[in-house]
Amino acid sequence: RYFLVGSNPAETKYRVLKIDRTEPRDLVIIDDKHVYTQQEVRELLGRLDLGNRTKIAQKGSSGLSRAVSAFGVVGFVRFLEGYYIVLITKRRKMADIGGHAIYKIEDTNMIYIPNDSVRVTHPDEARYLRIFQNVDLSSNFYFSYSYDLSHSLQYNLTVLRMPLETLKTETTQTRQESFDIFEDEGLSTQGGSGVFGICSKPYEKYVWNGKLLEVVKNTVHRDWLLYIIHGFCGQSKLLIYGRPIYVTLIARRSSKFAGTRFLKRGANCKGDVANEVETEQILYDASVMSFSAGSYSSYVQVRGSVPLYWSQDISTMMPKPPITLDQADPFAHVAALHFDQMLQRFGSPIIILNLVKEREKRKHERILSEELVAAVRYLNQFLPPEHAIIYIPWDMAKYTKSKLCNVLDRLNVIAESVVKKTGFFVNRPDSYCSILRPDEKWNELGGCVVSTGRLQTGVLRTNCVDCLDRTNTAQFMVGKCALAYQLYSLGLIDKPNLQFDTDAVRLFEELYEDHGDTLSLQYGGSQLVHRVKTYRKIAPWTQHSKDIMQTLSRYYSNAFSDADRQDSINLFLGVFKPTEGKPHLWELPTDFYLHHKNTLSLSQTRRSYTYWWTAGVLKHLPLPFDEVTCAENIRKLTVKKFHKYEEEIDIHNEFFRPYELSSFDETFCLAMTNSTRDFMPKNVGIDPSPFTVRKPDETGKSVLGNKSNREETVLQRKTAASAPPPPSEEAVSSSSEDDSGTDKEDEGAVSQRSTPVKVTDTGDNTKITENVVQSTKDVYGINLSDVPSEDDLTIYARFVQLGQSQHKQDKSSQQFCSKQHLDRVINLIPISSFSQDNIYEVQPPRVDRKSIEIFHAHIQAGRGNMQPLGKDDFLMYREYIRNRYM
Repeated sequence: RYFLVGSNPAETKYRVLKIDRTEPRDLVIIDDKHVYTQQEVRELLGRLDLGNRTKIAQKGSSGLSRAVSAFGVVGFVRFLEGYYIVLITKRRKMADIGGHAIYKIEDTNMIYIPNDSVRVTHPDEARYLRIFQNVDLSSNFYFSYSYDLSHSLQYNLTVLRMPLETLKTETTQTRQESFDIFEDEGLSTQGGSGVFGICSKPYEKYVWNGKLLEVVKNTVHRDWLLYIIHGFCGQSKLLIYGRPIYVTLIARRSSKFAGTRFLKRGANCKGDVANEVETEQILYDASVMSFSAGSYSSYVQVRGSVPLYWSQDISTMMPKPPITLDQADPFAHVAALHFDQMLQRFGSPIIILNLVKEREKRKHERILSEELVAAVRYLNQFLPPEHAIIYIPWDMAKYTKSKLCNVLDRLNVIAESVVKKTGFFVNRPDSYCSILRPDEKWNELGGCVVSTGRLQTGVLRTNCVDCLDRTNTAQFMVGKCALAYQLYSLGLIDKPNLQFDTDAVRLFEELYEDHGDTLSLQYGGSQLVHRVKTYRKIAPWTQHSKDIMQTLSRYYSNAFSDADRQDSINLFLGVFKPTEGKPHLWELPTDFYLHHKNTLSLSQTRRSYTYWWTAGVLKHLPLPFDEVTCAENIRKLTVKKFHKYEEEIDIHNEFFRPYELSSFDETFCLAMTNSTRDFMPKNVGIDPSPFTVRKPDETGKSVLGNKSNREETVLQRKTAASAPPPPSEEAVSSSSEDDSGTDKEDEGAVSQRSTPVKVTDTGDNTKITENVVQSTKDVYGINLSDVPSEDDLTIYARFVQLGQSQHKQDKSSQQFCSKQHLDRVINLIPISSFSQDNIYEVQPPRVDRKSIEIFHAHIQAGRGNMQPLGKDDFLMYREYIRNRYM
């Protein structure tokens, strides 16, 4: 047997799974659902070790040996023989949202479960295993133990904080406060120590290991189920005069109708589209780590292929194969299913930004535009006018070629109108400063204003043909506009506007380019061909040769390797299940029938052509149906009761881990891309604000990529799929830009709590010290002479004497300090006069009179005023001497 022992991060609670290895084909897992303490689990493993040792009659050897140490279970998979278990053996921290760590999978291990004695071999098993492992789990797969990555921040901070009265609780008297699944704040019942938390089912579309966990989902405790997403996750730190603001970008790739560029186009019969990615930008003040007390804001937008039945024939070996419409769809059946999904998840309005070409000599991309316009016009007939789908066509390629038009200016106008319609999410009411200095743009903002803040209603859906280059630039411009509103809502800037060439926008642009490169590699096989700099027309001349290379790389990948990648994705996601006696995966001429289930069987129920939305969706618009309190949504939630001192809800202990040796590097993400270190000019005379426009030769990372800034680029910490994290217990990265110097821990049989050893390349070290130790000319603007003159030294000596005499006077005045002043030792001055604006509000600790007296005595003793000893003190001291020495 295999025994799987799992623990919480504090290693105080354990669960045990027993996996039977005697079944050649079936998976037999026993979960006793019991929570063990550390002592109990040691005794259990000791008994198992002893029992197996005597059974084999080998007293010298161990009866129980550790096979592998892991950080989570990805799932269980079976091809033609027995089951395999997929384990995460290395991880790396990529981001932090309110104290909840988001990890990237760095390495995995597949272990075959059945014993060799019962194994039934099959000749094609090895080939299926090779195809399955072609999906590189160490490339852009992410997970979190305590934060639901498949849902947006808005969902996690609204649905999971429902009022207590809407759910059944064990007590009748409840405080009328909010639920919070993450923290012990306002959750306890009156007179008791119980704390309630809400857990929701993940959103299946963005979960990539759903099929791998399906076989055990109903038999094991939900703590074992670790859901992973695929896409991108990056985080950067924006320092506003020392105040840390974390900018996080999370992209969730859909697992439905997933695949590669030319092999997955359009939509399937269920309304799922190819290359569908939900991008969420989260902004929060990192100086306060709590979801309840902190300031959090997010904005969501979507990209995805045009929701029609269309494809491109790649057998012609042309760079741009002709676009063909595969099926006539006069009632926009597929588009209706797709937009119905969007209304449920995002609410209204749904805004389509279509960037495909409108004017062409030979009709190519325009085919899609014409069909999409017809579909939207048809669907809008039946929707109420205030919730109609908004369609914005804009030929971006034509504007790019024109010398008279500025592409980004036009995109900025579109972005402003879009953000005003949808609004964005923020978890606190409007700041008082926005009332003091009102902005006309702020008053026109859409979305839904509630007592706890603002909600985003509706979403922007951007598409071109591939949804890669043009789409990424358009999404960046909309994200930049939303970022300005987010910063304004948190009271960090005085107007909701951000200019290009500022440190904040440069940081955000780099984050978006890493995001675009990663998504482009996953779907198209190469990095972005056209970037934001290309559309700003400030890209260096060397960029053109790079663009050509990326185009060739994309063409090669599409022609030769995409088919194998598509097979791997189909097998990994469970779209194809190997079965004895049926054709193998590599024998299928096409996977069309796997993704379009309606081709194999006719559906008994047909959807209405006029009432094309799910029942109940329209009633709650513009709010998304998924976030509304109704019986259907409450069934997706699980309420769990905790004791208020349990580790799961103690966010301070969970994040800072006071019970183990830790370092600043791990806890405070020092290696993260930083606006001050990586983008701000190195001259002190420059304005340190990240919202000041810089000249191209002034920025820390030059916009034009000058050679003079090559030494600064050594310190670049890329936030792409490879990188922002600090050296952590799992992976310790060097300070070089690439990952070649990354030294990962070998977990093996070593405990998970081993001490990290930082490995740094000496070549980089010298460059870093050169950058830190600057000359006096660089720092102060003048060269200091070697020895000051005698007059200067005399003046300086007088200055020092004045200071010392002042210090003596201060000390003597303190001696006569009244006792009344000591009563106010804890003297807290609020930062803001407006309590609702002040996120740093704290309560002075309540201490008893005895403690205050001891503290006053301690202060007086420090000043040399000793208090006379009382009778009790003498008796205590005599008792101590007697016990200690006699």
